[in-house]
Amino acid sequence: MILAILIILLAIIIGYFFVGFPKPTEDIVWGVNFSEIKAARYDADWPSYYLAILDELKVKNIKLASYWSIIESKEGNYNFSSLDWQIEEAEKRGVELILVIGRKTPGWPECHIPEWAKNKTKQEQQEKILKLLENIVNRYKDKKAIKYWQVENEPFFPFGKCLWKDKNFLKKEIELVKSLDPSRKIIISESGEFPLWFKAASLGDILGITMYKKAWFEEVGLYISYPFPPTFYSRKASLIKTLFKKDVMCVELQAEPWGPVLNYKLPLKEQERTMSFEQFKQIISFAKKTNLKRFYLWGAEWWYWMKTQNNSPEFWEQAKKLFQ
Repeated sequence: MILAILIILLAIIIGYFFVGFPKPTEDIVWGVNFSEIKAARYDADWPSYYLAILDELKVKNIKLASYWSIIESKEGNYNFSSLDWQIEEAEKRGVELILVIGRKTPGWPECHIPEWAKNKTKQEQQEKILKLLENIVNRYKDKKAIKYWQVENEPFFPFGKCLWKDKNFLKKEIELVKSLDPSRKIIISESGEFPLWFKAASLGDILGITMYKKAWFEEVGLYISYPFPPTFYSRKASLIKTLFKKDVMCVELQAEPWGPVLNYKLPLKEQERTMSFEQFKQIISFAKKTNLKRFYLWGAEWWYWMKTQNNSPEFWEQAKKLFQ
């Protein structure tokens, strides 16, 4: 009897998350992620990548990463020059930004810790991180371009070179940002595929999720395709809306390869295993069927690199259709 009940419950759960044929949504806000660290790996002239995204793609929504290792490369000495420039250029063009702040921000190794801070204790690092957040928020809270703060990047997901995670400290970060800028909503992000998103949804004003289709898993030494259909994301988002009364957006949609090494080192033939041009078009089509209304594509720096250095402009040109 118990086994029969468990089988029925399992069938209900599988049916809820995996069965459904949602119609494509066309009324979507499309944006991109931008990382100066990522762009600099492709080309020392990383600002040209950012300007191309602004002026050639004409993107109006960007998730911008800030980096502790760049801003405070010397202890107590804050250098905001590159971030100032990125925000000012966005503001000139009426672009709206998600600014990601904290220790763990987008791009490998995820936790961007200055050399001087690596040997400090967890408590000492946390004190410095709070000071960093205070400086960032106070500097930019009057900028019209900043639409949302994202505090940390996937703080509960065990990816990247991060020695610790601390939910209580994350709460302190959120409280600090809210106290300094109560008018803006805070995004907390979570892996789109594995958890039910409850932990992240309980802390932020908006839940941001990632969405990936095929990636290299170092733990097993294989490429793995995620089996989840669009309904899986749609139904999970409905749960968050019902239980937490909060919106869900995709803050990181896979639109570039994910192989065993970073893309600038990965042979082009190997890159095609996780992001061919057909896969690129398919993931856009997939995203439209999830019923989410806002997506920030991950890979704009790679599209530009493929266009300018590898004579493959098709990704760039296809992406342009989303923004123009």
